[in-house]
Amino acid sequence: MLDSLLINCSQLLTMDHGHDHQVHGEEMSKLPLIENGAIGWKDGVIQFVGTTAEALNLKSKKVIDCSGNLVSPGLVDPHTHLVFGGSREHEMSLKQQGVPYLEILQQGGGILSTVEATRKASFENLLEKASFHLERLISYGITTVEAKSGYGLDLDTELKQLQVAKQLAEEYEIDIPRTFLGAHAIPNEYKGKPEEFLELMKQMFQKLKEEDLAEFVDIFCEEAVFNVEQSAQYLASAKEAGFKLKIHADEIVSLGGTELAIELGAISADHLIAASERAVKELGNSEVIAVLLPGTTFYLNKEGYARGREMIDNGAAVALATDFNPGSSPTENIQLIMNLAMLKLKLTPEEIWNAVTINSAHAINRGSSAGALKVGRKANVVVWNAPNYIYVPYHYGVNHTNTVYLNGEEVARGGAYVG
Repeated sequence: MLDSLLINCSQLLTMDHGHDHQVHGEEMSKLPLIENGAIGWKDGVIQFVGTTAEALNLKSKKVIDCSGNLVSPGLVDPHTHLVFGGSREHEMSLKQQGVPYLEILQQGGGILSTVEATRKASFENLLEKASFHLERLISYGITTVEAKSGYGLDLDTELKQLQVAKQLAEEYEIDIPRTFLGAHAIPNEYKGKPEEFLELMKQMFQKLKEEDLAEFVDIFCEEAVFNVEQSAQYLASAKEAGFKLKIHADEIVSLGGTELAIELGAISADHLIAASERAVKELGNSEVIAVLLPGTTFYLNKEGYARGREMIDNGAAVALATDFNPGSSPTENIQLIMNLAMLKLKLTPEEIWNAVTINSAHAINRGSSAGALKVGRKANVVVWNAPNYIYVPYHYGVNHTNTVYLNGEEVARGGAYVG
């Protein structure tokens, strides 16, 4: 007997493409769904996916009528800075005056401001704050979320951030893949000495492996931060140490970070607002997933967005993420990101759903466990206050979740986390 059975789903997005690979280019326009679908689970694991007609003979402790409701896999957010101290609302006036981000950074603001607050915060303070944000992410339909460090820029605080993320995963029974982003900026004590700072961060690699604190290593490859050569040497060392690679690439200036990601076989290249024509074309011939973060461009009030339309037309695999962080994208609302992807990146609704499920899962090495509804997978399921999949990116600025299930348990209802 099943524990729960959802029937009469107006559309059941299974996102099951029949393979466990990310979807590229034209395949992103294909959307696996079942009209009048049904899904059932027991002990938190999916046991049935099919039509309501096929489910009529199934026995279940609880049967839920989802007439008029879209149902999908839990969404996947493959790029967040979940654990940090403080906030940066005081920088709003500088941004409104048109002060460039790199100039704010050089003045000790930006990332360095959050670094100071995070260093001062206790483990308990960071855990409490990150819990609040995690619950809000879940309330918007996210059931798998990546978390980066990067606001310590020293050995102790970087460890503290990753330990908090690991504790969150245990307390909430949610998958939180962790990324070591010690190379997020150059701290004041290493100003003018980027290579020396990167050597310090490399000292973390062995401990991170021993304590299972990080699966990925990332670097901010950007003007006035770490150049392509420095990034290449650092990531090569991380790869040799057994980590999968990510790159904050070509966010502000076209340095060649996207090409570096392709050359090194990174699992993803993130941001890509300033990616070159060559990079946009080469992504389509690679397995590197382009993780696009339109919320950052929107919040920083930039004119140009990443060329998601061109990337897909050239055969790339594109994913979407909130980039939740205190400075350039302070939002947990993945649904707003979906709307921006439609309006600003020119993605179709079908491409958007693939970008927040299948491809986002692959961007954090979770393609075989998240982003699709399949028998044998965890019952991470979202019931939407929407009749069809187009409605969610169409109607912006509100939370469309009706019910969010994590491991088969209801954790959010009516847009609010209920635990």
